[in-house]
Amino acid sequence: MTDLTTTDPTYSDYLQVDTLLSLQTPRTPATADRAVALSEHFFIVAHQSCELWLKQVIADLDAVVEALAPESGPEGIETGVELLRRAGDLLRVLHEQVLVLERLPLRHFAEFRPYLGTASGAQSEQFARLARLIGDGRRAGALYEAFAAAAACRGASVAQVCRPGNDEGGLYRVGEGLLDVGDGFWRWKVAHLGLMSRMVGDEPGTGGSSGVDHLVRRIVLPFAELRRHRGASHAPELAGSAG
Repeated sequence: MTDLTTTDPTYSDYLQVDTLLSLQTPRTPATADRAVALSEHFFIVAHQSCELWLKQVIADLDAVVEALAPESGPEGIETGVELLRRAGDLLRVLHEQVLVLERLPLRHFAEFRPYLGTASGAQSEQFARLARLIGDGRRAGALYEAFAAAAACRGASVAQVCRPGNDEGGLYRVGEGLLDVGDGFWRWKVAHLGLMSRMVGDEPGTGGSSGVDHLVRRIVLPFAELRRHRGASHAPELAGSAG
């Protein structure tokens, strides 16, 4: 076994660049138009990059759940805020990668799409795991449950944490971070819906799903309860202005 404390890795060694760059294997036949093969290569790189960023986002959000545990203390809250901000920024990166895929020529995609077989983004295990962490409009995910438990441990409810004037509180900033993550996740899915509609129209998805309709039914803003509590903070102002 290599002793990592005594070796002096190069950039390529440290990042395992040779291995990384060997993982793009288009299925377009060598006899096909080179531009089609390059487009499939682009398609693969974009999706592999998404999976790498998803790995980081999930790791960060798992760490947020741990950081909000009662035994973590104030330091855990601050760590959770930092990690939520990073995850929110990374979801913006994922959103931009979907937009870049709009540079995939439709004629090229139509030519190499049959080689995908039943492969579909809907099969991404990491995406499913992220969705469970974040939750949706119908159920809370692990992130919101950890946030609510952290508030209860400190003798507060989520509604109290969300009240105006709590801007300097650590849990308030955790709530803001959760919304950044939820909004980023939602924008990413909306961008993907737009891309799929542009590329396949009403055609079924490659994994046997109903395609665009399958995506539409799954685009719901996460953290619905947190949003309701924040919205309720306007109620006294609205009642006062009505009089």
